[in-house]
Amino acid sequence: MRNLIFVAFVEPVADGQVFLRTEWPLHVTLVRFDAAATDGADVAQSIAALADGPANAALGAELTVGEDAAFGRNGSVPVNLVEPHPALQELHERLVQVVVDAGGRILTPRHTLSGYRPHVSHQATPGPDAKRLHRGDAVVLDRVALVDMAPGGDHAIRRILRLWSQEPSQY
Repeated sequence: MRNLIFVAFVEPVADGQVFLRTEWPLHVTLVRFDAAATDGADVAQSIAALADGPANAALGAELTVGEDAAFGRNGSVPVNLVEPHPALQELHERLVQVVVDAGGRILTPRHTLSGYRPHVSHQATPGPDAKRLHRGDAVVLDRVALVDMAPGGDHAIRRILRLWSQEPSQY
């Protein structure tokens, strides 16, 4: 099984970039899932190919950062909600369908489709030095990515497997 995730980065990243599990660039989680190859093909490449249409269609949507909230066990994960946006919801729903069509297993089914609450987790330790967004910040959905949560079985790092991006000059 491969543990994969679709995200929309709100910070600059590069295709193939590797980063520590503890040093995620700021992002909106779209859907997290496990997938297994059934025909010997690279399951990540197959899923990425299926995601081309939905990812490219969503690029350029202008999102607004909403209020602070607390997710996770006992509200221990500080986040900013992202205001509802039809393009973001459609991207999420279409990527969920990609995962289902590819035989993937969604790890948080109650947080998908009608239960989807887009958000950006604060990074680093809570406090004034935390990397985070603030209510009212504008974010352009210009970097959608498929990320391997344990490349080569190493759970300490993450690798961007596929990046769909929109150049700033296209805005």
